[in-house]
Amino acid sequence: MTVPGAPTGRSVQLAASGERARIVPDEHDDGWVLEIGGMVQSHVDLADPTRIRYEYLRRMANVLDAAWAPGLPVRVLHLGAGALTLPRYVQATRPGSAQAVVDLDRELPSLITAELPLPAGTELDVVIGDAREALARLPAGGFDAVVLDIHTAVDAAAHLTGEGFYAELLDRLGPGGVLLVNIGDDAGLRFLAREARALESAADRAGLPGAWALADATLVERRQAGNVVLAVGQDLGAGDPEALRAGLLAAGPHPAAVLDPSALAALAAAIG
Repeated sequence: MTVPGAPTGRSVQLAASGERARIVPDEHDDGWVLEIGGMVQSHVDLADPTRIRYEYLRRMANVLDAAWAPGLPVRVLHLGAGALTLPRYVQATRPGSAQAVVDLDRELPSLITAELPLPAGTELDVVIGDAREALARLPAGGFDAVVLDIHTAVDAAAHLTGEGFYAELLDRLGPGGVLLVNIGDDAGLRFLAREARALESAADRAGLPGAWALADATLVERRQAGNVVLAVGQDLGAGDPEALRAGLLAAGPHPAAVLDPSALAALAAAIG
């Protein structure tokens, strides 16, 4: 695979967040990382877009792999751009997929695509603006997958949480579609429990099964701080839930925990 020239190292000021963003070489491999405000946000391997280093993104990719036949193009909406790691993966594994990304910072997608070019043939529409406002302008049933990967918490981006917002996300899924939500939480996982219950309610109202959860097994067992992926889809595990669970567990990263809807509901109830 031909790899584009190395990024220039230039930085840009992000108007919405007020932070500076830049692309720098990764300290641990030959990939590149996006830094925002001096903090590493994303990792990209230009030579192999299928290599995803961040665990929660790898788990999201595993769900996408399990949801449709290999190589089948899909329509994906990404709320939150980062370094476009997951859109690169979708293009590499499902060429011809139609994708769209929404990001609040106008300068970020331009920096990313200039410094870390997307795989040849990538079809990606970029929408600048607030995720919920942009979502309202997108068609119902217009996507096979919707990915929410924006930092939310009890005191951050509250309008991108809760049953009402999840209902809007689910409304954008077509038949057999999948919603993926990244939940970052502190120790105790109380925010996760709250959002899991909200997503379960939204799914129930939409006539969909409850949410699955994928995470590091130690995080779940000890209720440590970290990222948990929630996944909802009409066909997720519909034929053989145990086969889906076993496949996602085997796909890792390890140690892996995969909770079916009943197990996630029990965890949320136990957390309180």
